[in-house]
Amino acid sequence: MTDLLVLWDVDDTLLSAYGLGTRLYEVVFRQMFGHELSAVAPKAGRTDRAISLDTLTMAGVPEARDHVDDFLAALARQVAVVDGTVSGQVRALPGAPAAIAALAELGAGLRQSVLTGNIRPLAALKLAAAGLGDHLDLDVGAYGDAHEVRAELVFVARRAASRAYGSDFSGHSTILIGDTPLDVEAALLTDARAVGVATGSFSAAQLTAAGAHTVLPSLTDTARVLAAVTGLA
Repeated sequence: MTDLLVLWDVDDTLLSAYGLGTRLYEVVFRQMFGHELSAVAPKAGRTDRAISLDTLTMAGVPEARDHVDDFLAALARQVAVVDGTVSGQVRALPGAPAAIAALAELGAGLRQSVLTGNIRPLAALKLAAAGLGDHLDLDVGAYGDAHEVRAELVFVARRAASRAYGSDFSGHSTILIGDTPLDVEAALLTDARAVGVATGSFSAAQLTAAGAHTVLPSLTDTARVLAAVTGLA
């Protein structure tokens, strides 16, 4: 089998965090600006860098872009504060643990990591709380502080994986698995393979219309997940 890089989305693909990220945004905003945050910008499929910029802009923060790096740094510090206390607030979605484990059994030529809008500390916290840390090499993942545009994260992950493993993960050797049209778009813009999973707020029809190469209703059918990743679906 050709070496493959499987990049999982986190929220609503592998797990549900029940608004944990939004609650952390609210805490950080209050710490930085001294009053309550009225709304968080749309999050589905977007990066924390983009979400935080839009959130600060919506809140009327002057020169919002100048505060994004400080906001993300404060978010990382707040993740460290709550680490170990959120296990009841995060759960793996049905089939996710089995799918990750089954892919790992395919051998060393298949590498698994994440491509997520979360900053790395938040992604790691959620995955650990959901019991999904095994078999995912978070060092070659791509995270939401790297760029506002999700597609740019694909290049970040490919470079890291190529350095780590000495393989070429260009083209369809990279597979993105996610629940939003923006996950699909990121794959298509970078010539990766897109596997849509209708476990979030977007239907299978919407993911198909976005151009996903394969769409799954969930991760519960492990054989279908394996087929989708290996290109046999």
